[in-house]
Amino acid sequence: MNDTATLSPPEARAVRPATPIAEAIVEVISDSGEGAQRCGQSLGAIAARMGNGIWTTEIIPAEIQPPARSVAGASGIRIRIGSERVTNGGDQTDLVVAFNEQVLIGRVQANELKPGATILLESMWRSHRDATVVASYIETVDALRKDGFQVIEVPLEERCKELVNDPRKGKNMFVLGLLCNLYGLDAALAREQIARIFGKKDDKVIQSNVALYEAGAAWGEANLDFKYRI
Repeated sequence: MNDTATLSPPEARAVRPATPIAEAIVEVISDSGEGAQRCGQSLGAIAARMGNGIWTTEIIPAEIQPPARSVAGASGIRIRIGSERVTNGGDQTDLVVAFNEQVLIGRVQANELKPGATILLESMWRSHRDATVVASYIETVDALRKDGFQVIEVPLEERCKELVNDPRKGKNMFVLGLLCNLYGLDAALAREQIARIFGKKDDKVIQSNVALYEAGAAWGEANLDFKYRI
């Protein structure tokens, strides 16, 4: 039986009010070069412009030039967003977005995630051409769920391929949109942030990344049944 949750179409899902929270600790982790740190830095910048307290901490790979899909290759960022002044990165993560299951393992083993934390996990590995990769993915997802984590599989690769030729260079902006929607961050400020990031590129690049952001926000709105407001 496939463990991937069956998601309701947007028109069938009731609109849920956002739950007020005092703060959130979020991580975005990936292999090196997939833009997780840029995603998290942008999230923090948008939240800060809205008047929130922010603290970001980079997650550095344990090895120089680690292989893809390796525990030692986890690269990313932790973002603590609070309604009041924030002076450190906090203790454990409430929600993590991971581009593959291997980069999660070290974070879990180091007790960096809160018990029962929400994990938004790239789902492409479930149907990978390499049976070993599929087996590793399924085994890890099953173990995480058994340990009480809320694992939600997200089709990052599939959705980004609809908009760009190289989804590896688009997932971070898709995730930015998903997280901005989830935490109620201002969409206009997000678009300004994207324009600032890619300001030295031509307008097509900016518009492509805005489209990725909007696709991520739309996916979150349609498929996640929880929202927060800080």
